[in-house]
Amino acid sequence: MTEIKKELLYTGKAKNVYKIENDDEVLIKFRDDITALDGGKKDTLSKKGAYNALISAKFFKILEEEGILTQYVKLVNEDEMISKSLDMIPLEVICRNIATGSLLRKYPFHKNQELQPPVLQFDYKNDVYHDPMLNDSIIIALKIATEEQLAEIRRITLKINEILSNFLKERGLILVDFKIEFGFDKEGNIVLGDEISPDTTRLWDAETYENFDKDIFRKGEEGVVDAYHVVVNLVLTDEEKEKWNVEKLDL
Repeated sequence: MTEIKKELLYTGKAKNVYKIENDDEVLIKFRDDITALDGGKKDTLSKKGAYNALISAKFFKILEEEGILTQYVKLVNEDEMISKSLDMIPLEVICRNIATGSLLRKYPFHKNQELQPPVLQFDYKNDVYHDPMLNDSIIIALKIATEEQLAEIRRITLKINEILSNFLKERGLILVDFKIEFGFDKEGNIVLGDEISPDTTRLWDAETYENFDKDIFRKGEEGVVDAYHVVVNLVLTDEEKEKWNVEKLDL
């Protein structure tokens, strides 16, 4: 296990962010905490943090190979990631490929309706206001982002969706929807940050539509960590599983 000198900067619902010796980077610790329903439902699940870190790192590396700028630098432990420091944009960017969840509760879509083109949604990342949905005019009025920056965020998000949807389809999973965040690097580039994991995505079995994501926890069902373990086994190579001592499953 690699030990790095660090100083706590921020504690989130499921991750800690630390200052480290290199001022251009931070260390992100993925904790085993899990929350849902605007923080009203909480638990701690062994290995959940490690699985999210491993999955996020894999997705970030795939996206980097396809030309997407991410804050990912490297994994130093199974649950700790070195990332570039970003000035985060207080937006949650949601991309939906299939109608489910809150989309069905708020709008007259059919259950499991395929969305072509994908639906993009912006939410204000602010606990005080309970992450309300925003339109472009409000985003610009709040000076969260400019019209040009929003267009770039949309372009990058749709490219991420295409890359990850294809990658997961080859492994028998459907990328139903996902939430991502962006920030600005020192040069002013818009860079993908935070994480992409079963905590921030909906992943379904392509044949059965079985959940392999945090919806299991939202519904109060058992087997959350087992589902995340399946995703780790599907996305990591055998060499990566061996490096991080991930138990191999016969899938």
